[in-house]
Amino acid sequence: SPAPTTVPPPSTLGLPRIAPPPSASANKAPVPAAMAGTVPGQPLRRRLKADDDAFGAVGDYAGSFLIKGGLELSTGYDTNPARLNKPVGSPVYVVAPDLLVMSDWERHALVADLRGSFSGYTNNMPATIDGFASPSPVEINRPDFTGHVDGRLDVDRDLKLTSQLRLRLATDNPGSPNVQAGLQKYPVYAAYGTTVGFDQTFNRFQVAAGATVDRTAYTDSKLTDGSTFTNNDRDFNQYGGIGRFSYDLKPGLKPFVEIQGDSRVHDQAADRNGYFRDSNGGYAKVGSSFEFSRILTGEISVGYSARNYTDPRLSQLAGFLTSGSLIWNASGLTTVKFFTDTQIAETTIPGSSGVLVRTYSAEVDHDFRRWLTAVGKFTYGTLDYQGQNRNDKTYSLEGNLIYKLNRNIWVKGTLRHDILDSNQAGSSSQGTVVMVGVRLQN
Repeated sequence: SPAPTTVPPPSTLGLPRIAPPPSASANKAPVPAAMAGTVPGQPLRRRLKADDDAFGAVGDYAGSFLIKGGLELSTGYDTNPARLNKPVGSPVYVVAPDLLVMSDWERHALVADLRGSFSGYTNNMPATIDGFASPSPVEINRPDFTGHVDGRLDVDRDLKLTSQLRLRLATDNPGSPNVQAGLQKYPVYAAYGTTVGFDQTFNRFQVAAGATVDRTAYTDSKLTDGSTFTNNDRDFNQYGGIGRFSYDLKPGLKPFVEIQGDSRVHDQAADRNGYFRDSNGGYAKVGSSFEFSRILTGEISVGYSARNYTDPRLSQLAGFLTSGSLIWNASGLTTVKFFTDTQIAETTIPGSSGVLVRTYSAEVDHDFRRWLTAVGKFTYGTLDYQGQNRNDKTYSLEGNLIYKLNRNIWVKGTLRHDILDSNQAGSSSQGTVVMVGVRLQN
């Protein structure tokens, strides 16, 4: 699939409305002597919140911040890491750190969520130049990082100021037509930006809005013949705004209307094929968030998205969109999750306006024991390349088995099969990944 667009999802309006913790002095039970410091006059140590997960990370407090960190180390085999029509396999290792920092204040909030990974392959892929074998095989190692820092300033009971800083580092996905022929290794792109806005409540009516600024920039491509190719024509800035109007219809049910608009301005007026890709677009959607006795929670919405391009040769890219996140606690041992999202992504294909990307994912988590969890996940996606009559379908079936030794060490096994089904001859591919690893967390 192509590199994702930087249009912020609904969550970038700011943090969810978090109920403040109870006052430190209200209804406070006596603290046992064991909780007190060993030195006379030393302040009492912080009382940790109740934790229902006997094998979850506890974290540590640094002042008024709770910090949780983890590191996953995995190794295995991928039968087709480059997602070629004729598979070439390779052993693979993955290093994936993550860090979560949350404030514990009576007012205001600050949350940093940082997650990254590096996938390394010991076998390089064969390459060809004009039909002849290249002496320089292709490196397919891929970094991936997603991070955001969300802040909320409580001006008063009904008015909150919200903000977000975000960063995404990645490469084009293997099998994408955006991947150039003759690459020595995948170029890395950075998509970063900010949202600044507010959240105002009028009794049951709520207005949340924000201004967004984002930038996407690619490194140069290194080719197998030793030369480099600039990707400046893929670099662009995006300026926009987003607003949501919602109403507390009744406890647990909150319908909303959301509207977003933006302009994309590229560093170069024309791309490598002579197309002018500056554009204006946006979406409108309706939906609802809900919480029914904590058994079924989340939100779901439907709408319509459209984008118009400066170049008259590029037709309008428009389509129906869905977005949502549902969590069903089927029982004390089983949780079912459903996610859907729609994006309009950029492309380098001549004559194609862009890509309408739809993704649908279902996941089932089941605890055989508190220390043994199985996770099954199925993902289906469609990629419609406007103006080129290219349609790709993606399927991914994944199973995980997690053995939790204690709160700090988990052992994990993964089996995943990916399918890319394209209507373009020679573009379809399949690959199977088998991994085993350990997670260290605190």
